Amino acid sequence: MKFNRKKHLDQVGLLNFDLHLFFFMKKILIVIIGVFLIDGSIFAQSQAEISRDPNGDKILKGLISRKELENDTSFAWWAENLKGYTPQSLAVAELRKDQNIQFITFMGTWCGDSKFIIPKFYSLLDTAGFPQDRVTLIGVDRNKKTLSHLAEELNIVNVPTIIVIKNGKEIGRVVEYGKNGLFDKELGEIIASIPASPAQ
Repeated sequence: MKFNRKKHLDQVGLLNFDLHLFFFMKKILIVIIGVFLIDGSIFAQSQAEISRDPNGDKILKGLISRKELENDTSFAWWAENLKGYTPQSLAVAELRKDQNIQFITFMGTWCGDSKFIIPKFYSLLDTAGFPQDRVTLIGVDRNKKTLSHLAEELNIVNVPTIIVIKNGKEIGRVVEYGKNGLFDKELGEIIASIPASPAQ
């Protein structure tokens, strides 16, 4: 049987196309799962795996409820890190304008940056009157891993990471303090960059 180079290249091309399609569909599935998770009414309670690290810090891995962080004495940093915070006005205004966005937020209950930013993020949402059922909070361990491999699929490298979603599509993300050191200002800029939909 004679080797047909053109036929071989066509088959390799189809294989590459199939692989690209597979990975594209996998990412879409992850986003759909993420959007499904965002419906707070489904997960009113924490669905996290609880452990302790060698430092004694309580680590929540998986879906976390805000109430759990506010009320658990292991997380006394929540109330402490709200003191003196005034939400950035652009971010408040943009959140009030577009309440059809959703957030998938990754944090570490062991992470200093998460302890500092996440209570302020929720204070920002409260100030804007943003619906809490449009926010999903996911805890990661020190290796940035979570249940169902969501952190890996969404390329979470550092925490906290706040992902802005509109119509099932990622619009942008703020990683840690953001590029300019003001997470709320950057969040407001991302939301302001979303084109207005006809319904707005």
